[in-house]
Amino acid sequence: MTAALLDRVVIVGGGTAGWMAAAALGHLLDGSPTQVTLIESEAIGTVGVGEATIPPIIAFNTMLGIDEDEFVRATNATFKLGIEFVDWFEKGHSYIHPFGDFGRDFDAIPFYQYWLYRSLAGERDDLFSYSLMVEACRREKFMRPLTDRPQSAYAGINYAFQFDASLYAAFLRRFAEGKGVERIEGRIDSVAQDGESGHLTAVQLESGKQVAGDFFIDCSGFRGLLIEQALETGYEDWRKWLPCDRAVAIPCEKNGFPIPYTRAIARDAGWQWRIPLQHRTGNGHVYCSEYMDDDTAERQLRDSLDGAPLSEANRLRFVTGHRKQFWSGNVLALGLAAGFMEPLESTSIHLIQTSLARLLTHFPDKRFNPSDREAFNSRTLREYELVRDFLVLHYTETRRDDTPFWRHCRSIERPAELERRIAQFRDGGRIFEEPNDVFGTASWLAVMYGQGIDPVATNPLIAKLPLAKIDSIIRQIGTTIDNAANDMPTHREFIEENCAAKIVT
Repeated sequence: MTAALLDRVVIVGGGTAGWMAAAALGHLLDGSPTQVTLIESEAIGTVGVGEATIPPIIAFNTMLGIDEDEFVRATNATFKLGIEFVDWFEKGHSYIHPFGDFGRDFDAIPFYQYWLYRSLAGERDDLFSYSLMVEACRREKFMRPLTDRPQSAYAGINYAFQFDASLYAAFLRRFAEGKGVERIEGRIDSVAQDGESGHLTAVQLESGKQVAGDFFIDCSGFRGLLIEQALETGYEDWRKWLPCDRAVAIPCEKNGFPIPYTRAIARDAGWQWRIPLQHRTGNGHVYCSEYMDDDTAERQLRDSLDGAPLSEANRLRFVTGHRKQFWSGNVLALGLAAGFMEPLESTSIHLIQTSLARLLTHFPDKRFNPSDREAFNSRTLREYELVRDFLVLHYTETRRDDTPFWRHCRSIERPAELERRIAQFRDGGRIFEEPNDVFGTASWLAVMYGQGIDPVATNPLIAKLPLAKIDSIIRQIGTTIDNAANDMPTHREFIEENCAAKIVT
């Protein structure tokens, strides 16, 4: 049986989500009979504050064949080796969640378990000093991995980007249009549906123009113009676990050359992000409206800026959670239209990327097989749940009790799966990676240990080795990492030599 190919895919909404979808589909459908059309209105603004990413974005850019240096210059980007969490465990304490492993595994047992065994025996030092990414952050160093030298300490370098989201969308627009994607300017006034199947058949613009399609991708942001307003799929509210529901964002002038990591600073009723770009610094305050009013939140953000503000405040309201169906009928929701996970671990753009990858795996023909939708929805939901649990970990494992907000966070009943993962680490120093989990062992280790969870035991198989031998191996690894970090170029040197934007001074 010959599959009935789609004639037209219609993307509703631009911004990062819309143009990522357009770029990916334009690239992969280039030369096929399927036309990709994107509808957006310049009169409708985008959220545009999701400026930090995690390492898998490199795979997305590579799939498109994008030159990385060109991309960095075009988006005023900097490189990102991790996220620093300040005052989360307790005031005055900080740690870095790095994009890379700790130490080097040996005898089929993870390095960190040897370190825990040694620590429990009384030889306690800084776990984070055994991460090359952490040491590079501390010294403001950066280089790309040496993929042709697998035994080198540099082979394990893992990084992402901090960039201007609006410039990234514009960059992808140029790419997508070069692949034949059609852009239509206008606001959508109404939608037409098939009376029998309920599938959307067309959208009508305020101008009266109708745009027909077989498959629609809703990138309309929080409104969910198609997935919610037209199809009424419903929304799953996760505020009982993640109570923050407001944000205010203000970019400011940069102060010194940008550092190669993002900062997340805990505040009285939430937290503040600081994202250094080549031309400015992105700042935002995520908070819970039950414990802080909007004016106080903005004032606290303004008082903490380390440069002159560059625009008026952009205020956002949101509900952490997700659509009850990410793909319903012939409509798939992407980005904020699909759900919202607060940007604490920079997952917003990544969730767009993984949903696109999942869509390509289950790409429909005109039959729209229910099994494809069901597989997409179940896998996407599982990914959202795993991200949720990782975020909840930051809030609930804390000694902070100095404000009503933090006392509330300490009382939150965690999801059962998260309780199990914490217990496995606390009781035996064990971390098991889950399918569809955005975050691997090193990430869970960094945050669980950084948030003060101290295991009381570790893998008993380690006891076969003399403590002196374990100590010697760990110290050698520490020396290797220290020397490797020292020999790396600075973040500034790397950017200025390879991919400086014209605005850098």
